[in-house]
Amino acid sequence: MASSSSGSGLTFKLHPLVIVNISDHHTRVRAQIQHSASAAPLAEGGGGRVFGCVIGVQRGRTVEIFNSFELLYDPLTHSLDRSFLEKKQELYKKVFPNFYILGWYSTGSEAQESDLQIHKALMDINESPVYVLLNPLINHAQKDLPVTIYESEAERISVDHVAHLKPSDGGSAATQLAAHLTGIHSAIKMLNSRIRVVHQYLVAMQKAMESEKFQDDFLMEYNDTLLVAYLAMLTNCSSTLNELVDKFNTTYDRNSRRGGRTAFI
Repeated sequence: MASSSSGSGLTFKLHPLVIVNISDHHTRVRAQIQHSASAAPLAEGGGGRVFGCVIGVQRGRTVEIFNSFELLYDPLTHSLDRSFLEKKQELYKKVFPNFYILGWYSTGSEAQESDLQIHKALMDINESPVYVLLNPLINHAQKDLPVTIYESEAERISVDHVAHLKPSDGGSAATQLAAHLTGIHSAIKMLNSRIRVVHQYLVAMQKAMESEKFQDDFLMEYNDTLLVAYLAMLTNCSSTLNELVDKFNTTYDRNSRRGGRTAFI
């Protein structure tokens, strides 16, 4: 399982199954294009980009990507088949109820302008989707996996901007500082958006509480609660009084046997 950290403080864990799925997807699409009658043989790593979703869990600042599934993508309109996506999401939710769509994947050497459409299309499912990019070009001198994970925070930055935020495993101090400040700025904007949602909820609640219907329902519920509390108190007092009377009768009965007197109750 590959693990890496980003400049914003997120830690990504990528399971091997995801890489295998993306590679298999790319290989199948590439073979179909090469064997089609209308297409010429492709060069190594060229053409035939594939797209899909990555699923997993996020615990705090740790994002763990467990699995993936393919997406139907129209390269002419740069759009996704939403019905297919929702159906696949529903099926995976039944099998993996704890997994959520964390983002999407594609193949290529770098992010492209057209990727922005897919990125925006997935923001209604996950407001900060991650982008896993697998480079199918074979570089024998490269020892690391040809996988890059781009992240987007709550300000919904575009893929074109994300492409400049490479993982901070090197580079100058200025680059790392810029990535760190970007992460802080994103966190502040996310917090601000959450505060706005809470504020809007409180304003709506205040308006609802000032309505006449709410006051009537609240008073009725309040009175019912008080009545139940009073009944419980009376029951408790009756039980205590009954125990006291039983004890008194027991004591009085013992004394009456000695003196010949009758019980009090």
